[in-house]
Amino acid sequence: MAQQAEKIGLFFGSFNPVHVGHMIIANFMATHTGLKQVWLVVSPQNPLKQKQSLARDYDRLHLVRLAIGDNLLLRASDIEFGLPKPSYTIDTLTYLREKYPEKTFVLIMGGDNLSTLHKWKNYELLLRDYELYVYQRPGYELGTFASLPNVRCFDAPLMHLSASYIRDNIKAGLSVQYLVPDAVFRYLESSGLYQ
Repeated sequence: MAQQAEKIGLFFGSFNPVHVGHMIIANFMATHTGLKQVWLVVSPQNPLKQKQSLARDYDRLHLVRLAIGDNLLLRASDIEFGLPKPSYTIDTLTYLREKYPEKTFVLIMGGDNLSTLHKWKNYELLLRDYELYVYQRPGYELGTFASLPNVRCFDAPLMHLSASYIRDNIKAGLSVQYLVPDAVFRYLESSGLYQ
C-alpha cells in the first residue's frame, strides 16, 4: 500500500510584522485540520501590495522564527526569497511540488482572498490542483469558489488586528505588547525595527 503524502499547509504573508492573529490562524490550521505542519511563507513582495512599508525580508523571517519558537507544528519558510519577483503563489507551489515530491501542499487563505482569487495568476490551476483551506473573515463574502469540492472553510478564531496597526503604534511610540508574540515584542523593543 502506498504511503500517503504528508499534507503541509502553506500560509503566505508579508508578516510585516507577524502578530498574534497570524499565529492563532497558523496554530488552528496545524491542530484542527489534519495537516502535518503549517509553513509560514514569508513573501518578499506581494504583487497586489505596496512595497515601501515592507521591512527587510530577513528581518521579517527572523520575527516569524521568533514567533514560532519551539512549536514543531509550525515552520518559517524563506522559499520565495530565491524565486523571481514578484512572487506568484502558483509559481511557488509548482517549485515546492518539484522540490518535495513526497509532500502534498494545501493553500491556507482568508475568505477575503478567496473572493478575489480570480485576480491571481493562473487561479484556475490553483483551484484544480490544490486543496484550499479557508478561514472566514467577517465582512467578506466567500463567493462562488467556496462551494468547490477542494475548498474547505473553517471557523477559525480571528482577531481584528493588522500589521499596519502594529507598525503605526510602534511609530507613535506606543506599546505593542500582547499584540505580537512575546519574543517578537522583545526583539522589536530592542531593535528599533519599524520606528
